[in-house]
Amino acid sequence: MRGGELPIREALPRLKAAVASGTAVLTAPPGTGKTTLVPLALAGLLGGGPAARVLVAEPRRIAARAAARRMAWMLEEPVGARIGFTVRGEHRPGSRVEAVTTGVLLQRLQRDPELAGIDVVVVDECHERHLDADTALAFLLEVRQTLRPDLKVVAASATADAARWSALLEDAPVVEAASVPHPLAVVWAPPARAGAPAHGTRVEPAFLDHVALTVRRAWDEREGDVLCFLPGVGELRRVAGALSGLPVLQLHGQAPAEVQDAALSGSAGRRVILATSVAESSLTLPGIRVVVDSGLAREPRTDHARGLGALTTVRASRATAEQRAGRAAREAPGTVYRCWHESERLAPWPQPEIALADLTPFALHLACWGTSDPAELALLTRPPEAALSAARTTLRGLGALDGDGRVTARGRRLNGLGLHPRLARALLDASPRTGSRRAAEFVALLSEPPPSGSPEDLVAAWHRLRGQPRWKAEARRLRAALPRHDGPEPSEGLPDEAAAGLVVALAFPERVARVRATGGHLMASGTGATVPGALARASWLAVAVADRPVGAASARVRQAVEIDEATAREAAAALLAVRREAVWEGGAVKAREVECLGAIELSSRPVEPDPETAREAVLAGLRESGADFLSWSEEARRLRERLEFLRRELGEPWPAVDDAALTERTAERLAEAFANGGARAGRARLAAGDLLRGMLPWPEAARLEELAPERITVPSGSRIRVDYSGENPVLAAKLQELFGWARTPALAGGRVPLGVHLLSPAGRPAAVTSDLESFWREGYRAVRADLRGRYPRHPWPEDPVSAVPTARTNRALRGR
Repeated sequence: MRGGELPIREALPRLKAAVASGTAVLTAPPGTGKTTLVPLALAGLLGGGPAARVLVAEPRRIAARAAARRMAWMLEEPVGARIGFTVRGEHRPGSRVEAVTTGVLLQRLQRDPELAGIDVVVVDECHERHLDADTALAFLLEVRQTLRPDLKVVAASATADAARWSALLEDAPVVEAASVPHPLAVVWAPPARAGAPAHGTRVEPAFLDHVALTVRRAWDEREGDVLCFLPGVGELRRVAGALSGLPVLQLHGQAPAEVQDAALSGSAGRRVILATSVAESSLTLPGIRVVVDSGLAREPRTDHARGLGALTTVRASRATAEQRAGRAAREAPGTVYRCWHESERLAPWPQPEIALADLTPFALHLACWGTSDPAELALLTRPPEAALSAARTTLRGLGALDGDGRVTARGRRLNGLGLHPRLARALLDASPRTGSRRAAEFVALLSEPPPSGSPEDLVAAWHRLRGQPRWKAEARRLRAALPRHDGPEPSEGLPDEAAAGLVVALAFPERVARVRATGGHLMASGTGATVPGALARASWLAVAVADRPVGAASARVRQAVEIDEATAREAAAALLAVRREAVWEGGAVKAREVECLGAIELSSRPVEPDPETAREAVLAGLRESGADFLSWSEEARRLRERLEFLRRELGEPWPAVDDAALTERTAERLAEAFANGGARAGRARLAAGDLLRGMLPWPEAARLEELAPERITVPSGSRIRVDYSGENPVLAAKLQELFGWARTPALAGGRVPLGVHLLSPAGRPAAVTSDLESFWREGYRAVRADLRGRYPRHPWPEDPVSAVPTARTNRALRGR
């Protein structure tokens, strides 16, 4: 047998013993044989033991295909005998070991939860925290608890974060496989000048040029093949263009099968492999001795409210950087060139996909599984509630869930197609109109990110890609999955543009967009959109691919097709609505009836407002202008202050008279006027005083003057206004007018002493007190000594309590 010398072999007896208990966690560094020798051993094809059927779940198609081929090579037999694989659109069965993607495993579990005939399932690369892998593992553990206690489950990880996995897998035993590491040299290669950080999917061209120079440096300084990690396909192409003269392979998820096979095979000469995250783990790329790591990765960001997603470039985690570096030292001593500064701190782990992604497929999987609450499942990370709620709303709109959140027969049909539920809906609902062939072809086009450089017009992209084998195979698979109808294909005469538009609009009804007079388009979701090229002039669009860059106000349309209004209405029928709306404008309520498609206004006509519509319009208008809409007299302002004082001190039933309360009451009054006198009644501003008096409680209103008097008669006979504008009420009067006033009055039923500002003859404060009795006894003497020399014409008796109060001078008193 080939490849039997891999380091994992030493751990196989311990792993078999652990698996016998039901579950196990295997941690093994990259390059130890975890992906190939372990399934063979558990199947009884290596080292003896009982025969078993083993499923190996990989996160990516490239890894599943490569793992099967590698295991078949080790057994010196073709793929499809004892070793097989199944990925979307390709099935080569194996009698003992089958490598599948986690997506395929999920579909199989939905069809056959018992996994009849399967003895062991290995979920590989679980540390990468792909959503399908997390979900499949949770389902497998529930199957063990309820249907198949004999089913063995292994979680295999290339990192040492084993404790959490062990706890999740019923306190599973942990088997750690030690490798014999080859020496790894680290070369720090940051750019000479720091550039702008990556933003959205944009990476500074100068930084990519630096990465390319680092690749050339590594090529010149070291032996062996060079593997360079970059965040996306666009960056691969940019760096490849800067490496003219070097043999370059570009490895990514959409790369042709021959390119993937070439990367996974040995080469007679040296080569540079530029790769996205697909090369971080799983099988060894032979010949790699040098890794150049850009330090960047891509993560999804989802606007759940608008159904828009975007990839954003982030700094790779420490675990990811270690995974990448390990590629250089799998077969021999190696070197990693890191394109960032040694002092930079990295996050320990990548973000789990469940925390970032669109959860619509996840929510449908849960519903089909019969689980309404994710807390019932063994998930390492709980899904965000807002994202899950948005996903369920989408599924109800597709008819996949009923009003109670239970899966419908249609939902099960959508889930069985192995597509995102939106695309499954488009395939099912469009095919009777477009014919199954074109429906399948357009959905196949939408199921993958558009290749770099694809035309913005989806039909043009369709014509360009029709000859690609991978796309044709997926279209055949989807067409075969559709219900068969007798007779000729329907609607083959429908133009390609109309067929494409119907498919896209059915998949993404919230993205149906109409041109705006002010420029750009408006989607039914309410999001503005910028549209490139000739499509910018289209009256209506069905948007196939769009993202909302971080910090951008509008979405960016990357691929779309022109449609007409009839198609928009048909595809987004669930968003059609007729509503009445009214606005407060120029002292009048203007109402209209609006037909809309989500946020897109289709037509409108003026109508008379009903009282409730009028009230809401006035309320909205007044919230903008606040209580300033009212006509305020000085008397009204003082009344408001008195009522605020009583509300503060006595509470109910004295009304709140803040801006919000007055706005609400004003809206009610005006709405009543509109109900009685039409849309323009109440055009004049309301008098605030009338409004406030109308808010006084009854019968308590009769005590207003007693509890919060507007004026108080002082001993001189003057009626002095009380100031309620501050925290406590204040009366300001000349000191001589208060002679004989022994005690300070109290307001609010005796609860709040009246503050008294005793003024000099010139009207300036001479003293402040809320206890006149104490002031006459202790404070008056000092005030008298200070002021009588300056104001000799005014009386300053020695005994103010027995003195006659007056507002006059001494001369006036003598002449009286």
